[in-house]
Amino acid sequence: MRIEAIELRRVDIPLVTPFRTSFGTQDSRDCVLVRVVTDAGEGWGECVTMPWPLYSAESTDAVIPLVRTHLAPRLLGVEGVGPRDVARLLAPIRGHRMAKAALESAVLDAWLRAAGQSFATFLGVAVDRVPCGVSVGIHDRTDALVRTVGGYLDEGYVRIKLKIEPGNDLAPVAAVRESFGDDVLLQVDANAAYEPGDIPLLRRLDAHDLLLIEQPFDEERLLANVDLRAAIATPVCLDESALSAQVVADAIRLGAVDIVNIKAGRVGGYLEAARIHDLCVAHGVPVWCGGMVETGIGRAANAVLAGMHGFSLPGDNSGFDRFYATDIVADPLRMVDGHLPVPTTPGMGFEVDLDAVEAVTVERALLEAPSG
Repeated sequence: MRIEAIELRRVDIPLVTPFRTSFGTQDSRDCVLVRVVTDAGEGWGECVTMPWPLYSAESTDAVIPLVRTHLAPRLLGVEGVGPRDVARLLAPIRGHRMAKAALESAVLDAWLRAAGQSFATFLGVAVDRVPCGVSVGIHDRTDALVRTVGGYLDEGYVRIKLKIEPGNDLAPVAAVRESFGDDVLLQVDANAAYEPGDIPLLRRLDAHDLLLIEQPFDEERLLANVDLRAAIATPVCLDESALSAQVVADAIRLGAVDIVNIKAGRVGGYLEAARIHDLCVAHGVPVWCGGMVETGIGRAANAVLAGMHGFSLPGDNSGFDRFYATDIVADPLRMVDGHLPVPTTPGMGFEVDLDAVEAVTVERALLEAPSG
């Protein structure tokens, strides 16, 4: 394909309830949508940055200037571009995996639509639904947390993930486990809030029979995860640290990981996510699909990714109404019996509602290929 134009739309979508983690509270989804226009049709992608550079070095403020100045010029007007070419063309620009992933996703969406092929077929997904897990933010009151978790279990979610931080960890986890019993699939996510000196505290989580503890330490502290694995029985899962297939391979070799959370935006796109999946399957490392409070664009693609055979643990594949009252796609995914359907329509599995997108757009930029 030849990419004729790239449209960037910054959108701001209210969340149904604030979502609090160890690095901040989100009241809305502030992100950039990408639309690529090619000579074979168009496609959409979603950049999963947050408003502040706390989860990673990337932030929403930087996306449009970065794409305009450094990324789009490497794609616009280039002949014969397919989804597998995007990472190669953008490789000279260091980092910025989330912005690159959004561009690759939009190109992949356009390419699949032009071919009349679904993302599920492209990835070889054979299942028609994936289990739903829900991520529960930090609460100031334990009784309120227990009520929230009970509500999600009543809705049918098959796995609960609790966000934790120092001072909000042992007591809330114990309360949830005591309230709902040992049969509930329960895990915790620290979002890098702990230090290696906290290993004795983290060891106390073993008493609650957790599926895993996710990203306890800063993303660069792989050796601290080696020490933690030696000290606790709870499996250690990497999120922020798992930046690429190469980093995951190194973590496996070091003995720094039991389980990997794969987020396509964090690793640079769905093609790299599939490579990490294949690597982990080859080494017997379980994987699951994480979420970044995506709109229906990213949520549909994640539901497909989570259908690959190596995703053996329930991921953050919640229905759209976990975060949004209304979505920006015409066909938002809804949970049925604790599962989401795997989209099978051509493209990445969604149809954008242009009126809905227009209603939440706060900034836009149109970048066009040079004439001639």
